[in-house]
Amino acid sequence: MKFISSENPSSSETFQIIDDGLRKKAMVMIFACCKANYDGRARSRLGSGERMIILKPDGAFLIHQDRKLDPVNWQPPKSRSKVKMKEGVVYLESIRRAPEERLEVEIKKTHLVAYYLPQDSHDLEVTGHEKDMGKMIWKNPEIIEKGFRPTDKEYSTSQGFIDILGKDKDGSLMILELKSRKAGNSAVKQLRRYLKDFEDDKKKVRGILVAPSITDDALELLEEEGMEFKSVEPPRELNIDKKVTLDFF
Repeated sequence: MKFISSENPSSSETFQIIDDGLRKKAMVMIFACCKANYDGRARSRLGSGERMIILKPDGAFLIHQDRKLDPVNWQPPKSRSKVKMKEGVVYLESIRRAPEERLEVEIKKTHLVAYYLPQDSHDLEVTGHEKDMGKMIWKNPEIIEKGFRPTDKEYSTSQGFIDILGKDKDGSLMILELKSRKAGNSAVKQLRRYLKDFEDDKKKVRGILVAPSITDDALELLEEEGMEFKSVEPPRELNIDKKVTLDFF
């Protein structure tokens, strides 16, 4: 079966479901009163409390309290988890070899224990970053202006990497610094440093800060430096494969 759960199970039933889930490399979830001890790069002790424990097929081990985003105790993927019973008490253990770390959880009372065999082969797909803006501009250079021709991406200079280098319709060099969010003074100063690498260029060099918006003081500094601003929104669409479906049951 893909899904097993039990409410208010006995210690032996808790042990059996967790052990079965670990052997099947399932996602195991436990709501329980527990305490935890960690020994590794440091040492920590977590007193008894009501918590959610998650054991993932990749070896990750997480203990969540009813507050905050991050787990209060955790072990990373590739850790080795096991369950055991000692004098009627269920113990969970997660061991990491390099660096050597050990997390032990004593379950005092289980409210809910479950495991599930999920199907999930996709990584998170994110869009809207500078990289996505660069791809969009490279494919549609007239987003910047008519006649713009991009020639290089991630062009190396002594000050770092220029996002896009190109030429305008008159042959003048254009340096584009891309920001996916509102640009501030630091972006203007970065663009100015790039321009200094081209001070000896005999032709005109234009510096263009490309972002959805810009702060007032950054725009003032940009204009003082003789540089330009182009408002461009980063792409928001994801490449979704509509043919992919998940069989939950």
